Order: sequence, then C-alpha cells, then structure tokens
Amino acid sequence: MSAPTASDATGTAPAADAPAHAQLLLENFLPYRLSVLSNRVSQTIADLYQKRFGLAITEWRVMAVLGRFADLSANEVAERTAMDKVAVSRAVARLLERGLIKREIHSDDRRRSVLALSEVGYSVYDEVAPMALACEQRLIATLDEDERAMLDRLLVKLGGPGLSALRDGG
Repeated sequence: MSAPTASDATGTAPAADAPAHAQLLLENFLPYRLSVLSNRVSQTIADLYQKRFGLAITEWRVMAVLGRFADLSANEVAERTAMDKVAVSRAVARLLERGLIKREIHSDDRRRSVLALSEVGYSVYDEVAPMALACEQRLIATLDEDERAMLDRLLVKLGGPGLSALRDGG
C-alpha cells in the first residue's frame, strides 16, 4: 500500500471517489482576519479596564457610545455598536445595577426611554477613554503617517461602498 500524498486534518487521505469540496483558506479570508485582529485588540484594551473597573467589553462599548452620544435608546446603542440587542440589553442591565448609567423618559416622547452616563459613569469613562486612546496610539505607532492615512481610507471605503456591495451581492 502506498502512502497518501494528501491528507485531511486526521492525517488520512480522502477517498478517491470523495466529492470535491469548496476550499476556504481561513487565514487569508479578510472577514476572519479583521475579526481576529479586532478581537485581539479589544481584548488587550479590555484587560486594562476589566481589572480596574470590572467592565466587560460589551459594557464598555455601551458606555463609550453614551459618552459620545447621550440620550440614546438601547436599540440606538445596538445600532451604533453593531452589537446584538440581547448583548446590549444585558450590558445595560448590569450598568444600571452598578449605577454607571441612568435611564430616563425622553423629554419629547413619553413612551421612549433613553440612556445616559451617570456622574459615576462619567468618572469611569473619563479614566477609561484616555487608556483606550493610549492603546490605539501604541497600536498605530507601528504604522508610518502614509500607512495610517491609507488604513483610514481603506476602512472608510470597506465600511461604506464595500459593505454596500457585499449586502447587494455585487
């Protein structure tokens, strides 16, 4: 019996009559690479604020959005963060319980509740935001000025026309 020339993950060769399958080189697949990079960067930053303030990534993202845009509904927070509504709802519940955010009735629409950072929430935000920005600076310091500008242009392009083309199938 001759040794197989190609093998699968178990070390055995596929049968000669096995159907061919599509091949996805995950390590070269852009969505996967972006996701892995995002997860690694987010977790590195999260390690800092988690130890100091006991915040999960989802909680900090909610706080970061509310630090920038006050008086948003939970649905608006979910839209701005591209996070699952259930994850946002859980993060909001934990932040409300800890007194880091507050929920109020919207001044113009009494049926709508809106979220905002509390004074305690702003004190945490005012410490975490500079830490996050410092991490970002250390990350992009590995790029020269032209590379930073190119990265920004590419992210804008992929997030706008690129994402639209992906949704439209074109």
